[in-house]
Amino acid sequence: MADTTRTHHDIMNRDQYPLMGRDRDQYGQIVGRDRDQYGQMSSRDYSKSRQIAKAVTAVTAGGSLLVLSSLTLVGTVIALTVATPLLVIFSPILVPALITVALLITGFLSSGGFGIAAITVFSWIYKYATGEHPQGSDRLDSARMKLGSKAQDLKDRAQYYGQQHTGGEHDRDRDRTRVGQQTS
Repeated sequence: MADTTRTHHDIMNRDQYPLMGRDRDQYGQIVGRDRDQYGQMSSRDYSKSRQIAKAVTAVTAGGSLLVLSSLTLVGTVIALTVATPLLVIFSPILVPALITVALLITGFLSSGGFGIAAITVFSWIYKYATGEHPQGSDRLDSARMKLGSKAQDLKDRAQYYGQQHTGGEHDRDRDRTRVGQQTS
């Protein structure tokens, strides 16, 4: 029994030599190519036949795509030739109608989007109010605490400076009025 395991080298080079073993021998008999002294076809014959196959495939694919593109171009020209007079005749009706339809579609889509956003916000607020702590509530609580602490700091500073400023001037003004009343 022959060893049929393939090495890494065999697997990696299978594209370089597409027909190996018995298949290569049969390919040579079918095509009728000359063989070298060991009964194998030369690599030059393999590469030449491979190039011919590539060329035939490329010409076939390119030709069929060229035919399809030319048919599409002809169909487009015929459709424009037929549709142009109709578009010119009906343009006073079609243009405003298209603008109206576009505005209606835009309005419905934006209305739906805003509705979904409102439902999402109300759902989040409900969850937050009922104590379920939805996603992002911890950041909201942190921001609320920071804002509250800054507001309290500003209030305390305003009271301090207000008392200091008002108290000092108020006392001086009171003293001035007393002095002014005594001299008069």
